[in-house]
Amino acid sequence: MPLSTVATGREDVTSPWPVREERRVVSVLFADIVGSTALTERLDPEDVRALQRAYFDTVAGVLRHWHGVVEKYVGDAVMALFGARRSDGLDAYRAVRAALEIQRALDRRPMPGGVRLRVRVGVATGEAVVDLAAARDGGHGAASGAVTTTAARLQEYAPAGGVVVCAATHRATADLVVQRPLAPVALAGKALPVDVWRVTSPARPRRPRHEGPLVGRRRELATAQDQLVRAAREHRPRWVSLVGPDGIGRSRLLHELRHALREVDGVPVRWCVAHCPPYPRGALGPVAELVRDLAGVRDSDPPAVVHRRLAALVDGLVAPARATPTVAALAALLAAPEGTATATGGPAACRQLLLALAARQPVVVAVDDLDRAGPELDRFLRALFAAATLRGLPLAVVATHRPQLADPLPVPDDRRCRVALAPLGAVDTGRLLRRLLGRAGRPAALAGRLLPLVGGMPGYAGAYVAASGDGEPGLPEAVRRLASARLDLLDDARRAVLTAGAALGVRFTAPAVDRLLGWAPGRAAALLRRLATADDLLRCDRHGRYEIVDPALRRTAYDRLPRAVRAEFGRRAAQWRATASERVASTRSGPPAPRLATPRPANAEPTPALAAEQIVALAAERSAALAPEPVAASAAAVAGGRDHHAAETRRNLIAPDLRSTVDGAGRWSTPPASSARNRVRDAGTRAADSRRPDLGWGPRSGGGHEDRVVPILPRLAAGRRRHGRASDTVAGHDRPLRSAPDGRAHRRPLPPAPTGRGSAAAVLALVHAAAERADRTPPHGGPPLRRVASTTPPMNGQVCRSVPLLDAG
Repeated sequence: MPLSTVATGREDVTSPWPVREERRVVSVLFADIVGSTALTERLDPEDVRALQRAYFDTVAGVLRHWHGVVEKYVGDAVMALFGARRSDGLDAYRAVRAALEIQRALDRRPMPGGVRLRVRVGVATGEAVVDLAAARDGGHGAASGAVTTTAARLQEYAPAGGVVVCAATHRATADLVVQRPLAPVALAGKALPVDVWRVTSPARPRRPRHEGPLVGRRRELATAQDQLVRAAREHRPRWVSLVGPDGIGRSRLLHELRHALREVDGVPVRWCVAHCPPYPRGALGPVAELVRDLAGVRDSDPPAVVHRRLAALVDGLVAPARATPTVAALAALLAAPEGTATATGGPAACRQLLLALAARQPVVVAVDDLDRAGPELDRFLRALFAAATLRGLPLAVVATHRPQLADPLPVPDDRRCRVALAPLGAVDTGRLLRRLLGRAGRPAALAGRLLPLVGGMPGYAGAYVAASGDGEPGLPEAVRRLASARLDLLDDARRAVLTAGAALGVRFTAPAVDRLLGWAPGRAAALLRRLATADDLLRCDRHGRYEIVDPALRRTAYDRLPRAVRAEFGRRAAQWRATASERVASTRSGPPAPRLATPRPANAEPTPALAAEQIVALAAERSAALAPEPVAASAAAVAGGRDHHAAETRRNLIAPDLRSTVDGAGRWSTPPASSARNRVRDAGTRAADSRRPDLGWGPRSGGGHEDRVVPILPRLAAGRRRHGRASDTVAGHDRPLRSAPDGRAHRRPLPPAPTGRGSAAAVLALVHAAAERADRTPPHGGPPLRRVASTTPPMNGQVCRSVPLLDAG
């Protein structure tokens, strides 16, 4: 049954993803005309109609500009939603900016009959159930919850032409807009008075404050610093990108980099830094901030002080004949950063000033949150970098942005460096939490409780420390906003897979996700691999189980599900676990496992088709909990050697445990015994020790079955590499495979090592031999055993004993 039916009781093929409704934190804007009743009483109905059209057209245009959705028109009132379908973490800010813009737009636009309209606007933020398919302009009833009523009640307490916001909206926009508190108001239906704030204007962008030492970023800091030093010494401009999701610490690293690199070879480095605010008012605002940083000008400085400091900056860098027009252009840029006609010469003047300064000393131009800027800043940086390259100047550009932004400048790889910021490790996260707790006067013992919640994100640590109390800490609002924005960057299919994984728990598998979503088997596997590799939102263990990297993302995804969908997910998950338990029971005591059925000569190896058929059939019955990987690794190490030819048709059977492969004949190969022996242990025993006659399959290790051995072979495959490093279970000499025109994957040249091939039949034979030595009957009535001399070459100088092979004749 489709999940949209579970949520709404009806089929709906237009649902954006498998559920039609979500519980989302949205910002609601409610605008109403002041004195509308008296106005309609004295105007002709036709004039009222014309006035309403002009009013609604103006308000709807502003809402569309700020990505709001008109939920309904109620008389002369308008209710709009922000963050109903997609959230960028700034929904409350966009709602407040839209409210302020509505007031200015109505003041500027002449209305029919010369009427001047004044409106009150209230903005509230809270949780609501949103009909995703109906969340569009005119989608009446798209959202349900107390937040919609709160916004309507708040506007009643706003002054004419004013905007008031609730406490949650105030916290979300505290550093982004200018607001002052009003007296608490008693809203209808609220038991206690509600705190409200009046918003007057957007705030000037403020540089973030960073206190205390940097934790866990020494390698990234050294990499970026080395690139800047090379640009200064070689006189070859370089572009350095500090890349990571919001909350990873990009701005913190830029702040530390600026203070760490003050000079190169005794020559001072000149830094100029611009911070891009969200949805800047002017396209050239960051360029104006670069000029302010160079000249030491503050926003509150009077024009005379600004002119004097600009003249001091230009003196000696520009020819005397051009000094006066350069100062005038820069002053106009600072006064009107929106890119008007009076400021058109400002970017060119700033660019020439930076190039002249770079001719004297190394210059670093840094832009924080470049993905928030407009195309004007992108063109400015491109022109600056190209001119510095042509002149051979010691200039570097440092930009911070999210991974979704492509490299803004197509330069050669030797002059472009992308520093990716990964989550902090557990040790560094603990150090950061203890310092924050100490600064806040909280006991350091709270670090252990907050550590798994932070997930290695430095930006989350401060929010959790501030929200931590005596009980279990909830999800802070700031963290939820970041997690929601990160979740909504995914398309519908990946969001569905991630949400299903969140409902399954900490660890989950691809078949379980398919079962929860009602998908065909195998559909979720490719999406999970993409989330783990390209998006870095999941990690996969050697058993093929996935885990969401960010705990806040997992909790946010689950909290969005309506109660009915959560119950349905729980029911399907219970059915899946019951089915898995039945598979485990049937594996232990069920019908015989598939056999190599076709009679053939005793000395013949299994054909590729038969070997693949047996492996696939047995793998379908395997259980992760029953898979004795070390024992199978040992058997494969004895039965085979290091032939690493991989068949593309069976690559989906390969998972990261050991570096084993399967060739076109269905034969599995493993690393030398020394590699497996150093990496894999079985109950304190070296797993791949070829000197063990029973391969560890005696009574000490619990026995085994043929239907539990062959399915393990795919799991002994070459480990997936993350971030350029091999899996922890892979020996150091195991390097990645390289492809060849024949479609096979070959190893890089290695020192001579014992070679050989081990087929699935040979491994099964070793297991039977172990069972026979332990006075046990081969399980499930396997084929009879016949002792012949093993053709496996000696391993590590050891002479292998003869092993029993399958007698298929």
